Amino acid sequence: MALKKTYSKDKKTCNVTFKPRPEQTNGVEKVTIAGDFNSWSSTETPLKQGKDGTWSVKIALEAGKEYQFRYLFDGKHWDNDWEADKYIPAPFSNTDNSVVIC
Repeated sequence: MALKKTYSKDKKTCNVTFKPRPEQTNGVEKVTIAGDFNSWSSTETPLKQGKDGTWSVKIALEAGKEYQFRYLFDGKHWDNDWEADKYIPAPFSNTDNSVVIC
């Protein structure tokens, strides 16, 4: 599933459902998301596992902006959203960050 976006009636808020692919979460016990929207906290925004086994979280973001983020699996393995809107080089590592455009 790609990032799912819905906008408020006044178009000022973009509600984004972040949902990593099942191949990324196979066998994990905990998933969190870190990004511009939570000061890159690796613990503040956990995803919840649904009855179907998929992990997701909905976050309200300001529309008209881009946000960098990454998933953290079991507190030790970082990965991107495989269907992000785009990717940009991370400033502090030799990898890319996922980007969602609201």
